[in-house]
Amino acid sequence: MTAGTALGRSPSRDDFAALLEESFLEHEITEGSVVKGRVVAIEKDVAVIDIGAKTEGRVALKEFTGPGREGELKVGDEVEVYVDRIENALGEAVISRDKARREESWVKLEKSFENNDRVTGTIFNQVKGGYTVDLDGAVAFLPRSQVDIRPVRDVTPLLGTPQPFQILKMDRRRGNIVVSRRTVLEESRAEQRSELVANLEEGQVIDGVVKNITEYGAFVDLGGIDGLLHVTDMAWRRVNHPSEVVTIGQTVKVKIIKINHETHRISLGIKQLLADPWEGIAARYPEGAKLKGRVTNITDYGAFVELEPGIEGLIHVSEMSWTKKNVHPGKIVSTSQEVEVQILEVDPVKRRISLGLKQTLQNPWEGFAEKHPVGSEVEGEVKNKTEFGLFIGLEGDVDGMVHLSDLDWNRPGEQVIEEFKKGDMVRAQVLDVDVEKERISLGVKQLGGDPFAEAGEIKKGQIVTCEVIEVKDAGVEAKIVDTDMQTFIRRAELARDRGDQRPERFAAGEKFDARVVQFDRKARRVQVSIKALEMAEEKEAMAQFGSADSGASLGDILGAAFNKKRSDDE
Repeated sequence: MTAGTALGRSPSRDDFAALLEESFLEHEITEGSVVKGRVVAIEKDVAVIDIGAKTEGRVALKEFTGPGREGELKVGDEVEVYVDRIENALGEAVISRDKARREESWVKLEKSFENNDRVTGTIFNQVKGGYTVDLDGAVAFLPRSQVDIRPVRDVTPLLGTPQPFQILKMDRRRGNIVVSRRTVLEESRAEQRSELVANLEEGQVIDGVVKNITEYGAFVDLGGIDGLLHVTDMAWRRVNHPSEVVTIGQTVKVKIIKINHETHRISLGIKQLLADPWEGIAARYPEGAKLKGRVTNITDYGAFVELEPGIEGLIHVSEMSWTKKNVHPGKIVSTSQEVEVQILEVDPVKRRISLGLKQTLQNPWEGFAEKHPVGSEVEGEVKNKTEFGLFIGLEGDVDGMVHLSDLDWNRPGEQVIEEFKKGDMVRAQVLDVDVEKERISLGVKQLGGDPFAEAGEIKKGQIVTCEVIEVKDAGVEAKIVDTDMQTFIRRAELARDRGDQRPERFAAGEKFDARVVQFDRKARRVQVSIKALEMAEEKEAMAQFGSADSGASLGDILGAAFNKKRSDDE
């Protein structure tokens, strides 16, 4: 008998029922919850687990094994399991260790996701687009792009090995978890880089191993951190491709040129460890000196010539040829060709040397002037016709120009130039050679002599005989006989009487006398007039055969003058 019974009364049936219900409430098991159970037996490949209230369930032993899980299970061990159903048709509970672990993991993982903490997991399978990771019971997806910093072809060495991951996304309702191994590596790498960069200084000389080569340079491993060795810092000479200087796996000694502590970028150089060939450059390459070099590169604006290792000069396209002005440099020189050049200018500050190729050759205009002095006769092909003259190709690949005014003594140049066409061979006289302006002036009409220079003693007032060349509405085009001079007689000058001032009275080839009314050698101008001659003859007749008080008529006077002239002619 208990003390309670001794002091009071014996427990009634109601008291016992209440105590029993309280006991059941303490061990109440609900479906979908995680409870603790005890291993009461191990039968072949399953473990029998008592989860309380005399309820037992069976769990496959494989659920207790695997990467990162407990060791061998023994009778008496206490484990947590997930209750799917309290009782099935056999009267047993349907429980799962995997689901219990998954539920437990989800709780932990959600906390880690909220705190942005890393979690430990194991890659155990490959699926489409990536891999599956066991996070202590919860299965996560690892995209292929998140495996490593660089693409990984074979992940076999990573399978089954516990390693840290970063949770990128979680969806409890859908049961989705996305993790990244790359993020962890990048953070670790950044920490590592910061530590390594802190131990480096600009100007420091260090050994490194070439890891990768690109078009613009090479990446050098400095012991956990990479630096860029740009192609322009590999050598003082021009380097067309980094592979000309370094190879992958090669150990090189480099100098740290610059460190960016914010981006952790490191610029390296090799040429900085060598003597600068530009020191004392002006003394080695004085302006005007001629020397030989090798063409290393050709561009649209010129060609680069290596004078010595590390020293290059530029031949601008305008300094390549005396005569070829609008051609690509590649049509004058070729890569690797050895050429003779002249130093035009040296700028040590900008590290530039201007070179000339044409200066090593004779100026073709100087050569032409020496061989063909002013007044000499040349022959060439018509290269071009313009509104102001003809361009003639001459010896030495130079051109000479015949201005419109130098095509003919008498006819307009605009008219005469139509008689020429491209390809015609033309003879001309050298009028002037301007070497500085690279101009040669030629004349075609000068070959026939200047009719004004050969005109003799023609002067104003002289009577000359003319021959009609062409009859026009405004007058008559005529030539002074025994000369090459041409003149145009206007209608008003064809006769004294208005009725006779008709050009149609004349015919081509007909000759007539006229009086010179203007003769200017400098202006190269001569004018004649039939009217002036008639008026002069009339005046002379009046003076010889009549007077104001003689009473003779004008007809009598002119008749007497005419008879005298005919008698003189006979």
